[in-house]
Amino acid sequence: MPVCEVWRLGQVAYQTAWDLQAELVQARSADDAPDRLLLLQHPHTFTLGSAGQDNNVLWDAAERQRRGVELFRIDRGGDVTYHGPGQLVGYPILKLPRGDGPGRRLDVRAYLRNIETVIIRTLADYGISGKPVGGLTGVWVDTPRGEEKICAIGVKINVKGVTKHGFALNINTDLTYFGGIIPCGIQDKGVTSMAALLGGTVDERAVTDRLIDHFGAVFGCEMVVAAPIAGLGNR
Repeated sequence: MPVCEVWRLGQVAYQTAWDLQAELVQARSADDAPDRLLLLQHPHTFTLGSAGQDNNVLWDAAERQRRGVELFRIDRGGDVTYHGPGQLVGYPILKLPRGDGPGRRLDVRAYLRNIETVIIRTLADYGISGKPVGGLTGVWVDTPRGEEKICAIGVKINVKGVTKHGFALNINTDLTYFGGIIPCGIQDKGVTSMAALLGGTVDERAVTDRLIDHFGAVFGCEMVVAAPIAGLGNR
Protein backbone atom coordinates (compact mmCIF):
# COMPACT_ATOMS: atom_id res chain seq x y z
CA MET A 1 0.00 0.00 0.00
CA PRO A 2 1.47 3.40 -0.94
CA VAL A 3 2.32 5.83 1.85
CA CYS A 4 0.89 9.32 2.21
CA GLU A 5 2.68 11.54 4.71
CA VAL A 6 0.49 13.76 6.87
CA TRP A 7 1.83 17.12 8.00
CA ARG A 8 -0.22 18.71 10.79
CA LEU A 9 0.96 22.31 10.63
CA GLY A 10 -1.31 24.31 12.93
CA GLN A 11 -2.03 27.88 11.86
CA VAL A 12 0.06 29.00 8.88
CA ALA A 13 0.03 32.33 7.03
CA TYR A 14 -1.48 31.89 3.58
CA GLN A 15 1.61 33.06 1.68
CA THR A 16 3.82 30.66 3.66
CA ALA A 17 1.52 27.74 2.88
CA TRP A 18 1.34 28.72 -0.80
CA ASP A 19 5.15 28.80 -1.02
CA LEU A 20 5.34 25.47 0.79
CA GLN A 21 2.94 23.87 -1.66
CA ALA A 22 5.04 25.08 -4.59
CA GLU A 23 8.16 23.42 -3.19
CA LEU A 24 6.41 20.16 -2.36
CA VAL A 25 4.70 20.01 -5.77
CA GLN A 26 8.06 20.47 -7.46
CA ALA A 27 9.58 17.65 -5.41
CA ARG A 28 6.65 15.30 -6.01
CA SER A 29 6.69 16.08 -9.75
CA ALA A 30 10.33 14.99 -9.87
CA ASP A 31 9.53 11.84 -7.85
CA ASP A 32 11.81 13.13 -5.10
CA ALA A 33 9.09 13.01 -2.44
CA PRO A 34 6.12 10.87 -1.40
CA ASP A 35 2.47 11.86 -1.59
CA ARG A 36 1.59 14.22 1.25
CA LEU A 37 -1.48 15.70 2.90
CA LEU A 38 -0.98 19.08 4.57
CA LEU A 39 -3.54 19.89 7.27
CA LEU A 40 -3.64 23.38 8.73
CA GLN A 41 -5.57 26.56 9.42
CA HIS A 42 -5.08 30.06 8.09
CA PRO A 43 -5.54 33.51 9.61
CA HIS A 44 -8.45 35.45 8.10
CA THR A 45 -7.95 35.28 4.32
CA PHE A 46 -9.97 35.68 1.13
CA THR A 47 -8.71 33.86 -1.97
CA LEU A 48 -9.83 34.46 -5.54
CA GLY A 49 -9.42 31.50 -7.88
CA SER A 50 -8.80 31.52 -11.62
CA ALA A 51 -12.49 32.15 -12.30
CA GLY A 52 -12.77 34.73 -9.52
CA GLN A 53 -14.65 37.98 -10.09
CA ASP A 54 -13.45 41.03 -8.15
CA ASN A 55 -17.03 42.14 -7.55
CA ASN A 56 -17.62 39.00 -5.49
CA VAL A 57 -15.37 40.54 -2.82
CA LEU A 58 -17.76 42.83 -0.95
CA TRP A 59 -15.39 44.34 1.63
CA ASP A 60 -13.06 46.99 0.24
CA ALA A 61 -9.37 47.23 1.14
CA ALA A 62 -10.04 49.51 4.13
CA GLU A 63 -12.66 47.17 5.58
CA ARG A 64 -10.44 44.13 5.04
CA GLN A 65 -7.59 45.88 6.80
CA ARG A 66 -9.86 46.82 9.70
CA ARG A 67 -10.95 43.22 10.07
CA GLY A 68 -7.47 41.75 9.51
CA VAL A 69 -8.31 39.92 6.29
CA GLU A 70 -5.68 39.37 3.58
CA LEU A 71 -6.65 38.91 -0.08
CA PHE A 72 -4.84 36.64 -2.55
CA ARG A 73 -5.49 35.88 -6.21
CA ILE A 74 -4.35 32.31 -6.75
CA ASP A 75 -4.12 29.58 -9.38
CA ARG A 76 -6.76 27.11 -8.20
CA GLY A 77 -10.10 26.69 -9.93
CA GLY A 78 -13.23 28.42 -8.73
CA ASP A 79 -14.16 31.85 -7.50
CA VAL A 80 -13.75 33.47 -4.07
CA THR A 81 -13.71 31.77 -0.69
CA TYR A 82 -12.76 32.49 2.91
CA HIS A 83 -10.17 30.81 5.14
CA GLY A 84 -9.85 31.42 8.84
CA PRO A 85 -9.51 30.00 12.35
CA GLY A 86 -11.77 27.08 13.15
CA GLN A 87 -11.62 25.80 9.57
CA LEU A 88 -9.70 22.66 8.61
CA VAL A 89 -7.78 23.26 5.38
CA GLY A 90 -6.32 20.30 3.53
CA TYR A 91 -3.75 20.51 0.74
CA PRO A 92 -3.14 17.07 -0.83
CA ILE A 93 0.12 16.92 -2.78
CA LEU A 94 -0.53 13.72 -4.71
CA LYS A 95 0.64 12.32 -8.02
CA LEU A 96 -2.53 11.08 -9.70
CA PRO A 97 -2.43 7.87 -11.74
CA ARG A 98 -3.12 8.07 -15.45
CA GLY A 99 -5.78 5.95 -17.12
CA ASP A 100 -5.14 2.95 -19.34
CA GLY A 101 -6.88 4.28 -22.45
CA PRO A 102 -5.52 6.29 -25.39
CA GLY A 103 -3.63 9.33 -24.18
CA ARG A 104 -3.72 7.97 -20.60
CA ARG A 105 -5.62 10.99 -19.33
CA LEU A 106 -5.84 11.91 -15.67
CA ASP A 107 -9.25 11.32 -14.12
CA VAL A 108 -9.60 14.70 -12.45
CA ARG A 109 -13.30 14.20 -11.84
CA ALA A 110 -12.60 11.02 -9.88
CA TYR A 111 -10.08 12.91 -7.76
CA LEU A 112 -12.65 15.57 -6.89
CA ARG A 113 -15.27 12.91 -6.10
CA ASN A 114 -12.77 11.22 -3.78
CA ILE A 115 -12.21 14.44 -1.86
CA GLU A 116 -15.97 14.89 -1.56
CA THR A 117 -16.27 11.32 -0.29
CA VAL A 118 -13.62 11.92 2.38
CA ILE A 119 -15.53 14.96 3.64
CA ILE A 120 -18.94 13.27 3.46
CA ARG A 121 -17.68 10.29 5.48
CA THR A 122 -16.08 12.57 8.06
CA LEU A 123 -19.31 14.52 8.48
CA ALA A 124 -21.30 11.27 8.75
CA ASP A 125 -19.28 10.37 11.84
CA TYR A 126 -20.97 13.36 13.48
CA GLY A 127 -24.45 12.61 12.21
CA ILE A 128 -24.25 15.27 9.47
CA SER A 129 -25.47 14.28 6.00
CA GLY A 130 -23.19 15.92 3.47
CA LYS A 131 -23.77 15.68 -0.26
CA PRO A 132 -22.51 16.93 -3.62
CA VAL A 133 -24.71 19.26 -5.64
CA GLY A 134 -24.80 18.80 -9.40
CA GLY A 135 -22.92 21.47 -11.30
CA LEU A 136 -21.30 22.90 -8.16
CA THR A 137 -18.12 22.07 -6.29
CA GLY A 138 -17.77 21.31 -2.62
CA VAL A 139 -19.85 19.46 -0.05
CA TRP A 140 -23.28 20.71 0.92
CA VAL A 141 -25.90 20.07 3.59
CA ASP A 142 -29.64 20.58 3.68
CA THR A 143 -30.77 23.16 6.26
CA PRO A 144 -34.08 24.95 6.98
CA ARG A 145 -32.66 27.80 4.88
CA GLY A 146 -31.93 25.54 1.93
CA GLU A 147 -28.70 23.95 0.71
CA GLU A 148 -25.61 25.41 2.36
CA LYS A 149 -21.95 24.72 1.71
CA ILE A 150 -19.95 23.24 4.57
CA CYS A 151 -16.76 22.45 2.64
CA ALA A 152 -15.23 24.34 -0.28
CA ILE A 153 -13.08 22.46 -2.79
CA GLY A 154 -10.73 24.02 -5.34
CA VAL A 155 -7.72 22.36 -6.94
CA LYS A 156 -4.99 22.71 -9.52
CA ILE A 157 -3.20 19.80 -11.21
CA ASN A 158 0.05 20.30 -13.09
CA VAL A 159 1.30 18.60 -16.25
CA LYS A 160 2.92 15.88 -14.16
CA GLY A 161 -0.43 15.03 -12.58
CA VAL A 162 0.48 16.47 -9.18
CA THR A 163 -2.27 18.12 -7.16
CA LYS A 164 -2.21 21.46 -5.36
CA HIS A 165 -4.70 23.38 -3.19
CA GLY A 166 -7.59 21.28 -1.89
CA PHE A 167 -10.46 21.67 0.58
CA ALA A 168 -11.63 23.82 3.48
CA LEU A 169 -14.03 22.25 5.98
CA ASN A 170 -15.91 24.63 8.27
CA ILE A 171 -15.73 23.19 11.79
CA ASN A 172 -15.89 26.09 14.27
CA THR A 173 -15.51 28.80 11.63
CA ASP A 174 -16.76 32.33 12.32
CA LEU A 175 -19.29 32.45 9.50
CA THR A 176 -19.69 36.23 9.69
CA TYR A 177 -16.52 36.57 7.60
CA PHE A 178 -18.35 35.03 4.66
CA GLY A 179 -20.37 38.25 4.70
CA GLY A 180 -17.38 39.93 3.07
CA ILE A 181 -17.71 37.86 -0.10
CA ILE A 182 -20.22 36.14 -2.34
CA PRO A 183 -18.89 32.64 -1.60
CA CYS A 184 -17.86 30.90 -4.81
CA GLY A 185 -19.85 33.57 -6.67
CA ILE A 186 -23.12 31.82 -5.75
CA GLN A 187 -25.70 34.33 -4.54
CA ASP A 188 -28.62 32.06 -3.71
CA LYS A 189 -26.92 29.57 -1.36
CA GLY A 190 -25.40 30.07 2.07
CA VAL A 191 -22.58 28.54 4.10
CA THR A 192 -22.60 26.69 7.39
CA SER A 193 -20.28 24.87 9.79
CA MET A 194 -20.25 21.73 11.87
CA ALA A 195 -20.59 23.85 15.03
CA ALA A 196 -23.63 25.65 13.64
CA LEU A 197 -25.31 22.37 12.72
CA LEU A 198 -24.45 20.60 15.98
CA GLY A 199 -25.18 23.55 18.26
CA GLY A 200 -21.80 23.85 19.95
CA THR A 201 -18.02 23.85 19.63
CA VAL A 202 -16.57 20.76 17.94
CA ASP A 203 -13.25 19.13 18.85
CA GLU A 204 -11.12 20.09 15.83
CA ARG A 205 -8.37 17.59 16.54
CA ALA A 206 -10.87 14.73 16.66
CA VAL A 207 -12.36 15.83 13.31
CA THR A 208 -8.86 15.94 11.84
CA ASP A 209 -8.10 12.42 13.12
CA ARG A 210 -11.26 11.07 11.52
CA LEU A 211 -10.58 12.85 8.24
CA ILE A 212 -7.08 11.36 8.06
CA ASP A 213 -8.51 7.86 8.47
CA HIS A 214 -11.13 8.42 5.79
CA PHE A 215 -8.58 9.95 3.42
CA GLY A 216 -6.43 6.82 3.67
CA ALA A 217 -9.42 4.54 3.08
CA VAL A 218 -10.75 6.48 0.09
CA PHE A 219 -7.39 7.02 -1.60
CA GLY A 220 -6.05 3.56 -0.74
CA CYS A 221 -2.93 4.66 1.09
CA GLU A 222 -1.29 4.29 4.48
CA MET A 223 -1.43 7.61 6.33
CA VAL A 224 1.79 8.29 8.22
CA VAL A 225 2.01 11.41 10.38
CA ALA A 226 5.44 12.97 9.83
CA ALA A 227 7.32 16.02 11.03
CA PRO A 228 7.54 18.78 8.40
CA ILE A 229 10.92 19.32 6.76
CA ALA A 230 12.56 22.28 8.47
CA GLY A 231 12.93 25.42 6.35
CA LEU A 232 10.50 24.50 3.60
CA GLY A 233 8.20 27.36 2.67
CA ASN A 234 10.42 29.92 4.38
CA ARG A 235 13.07 30.41 1.74
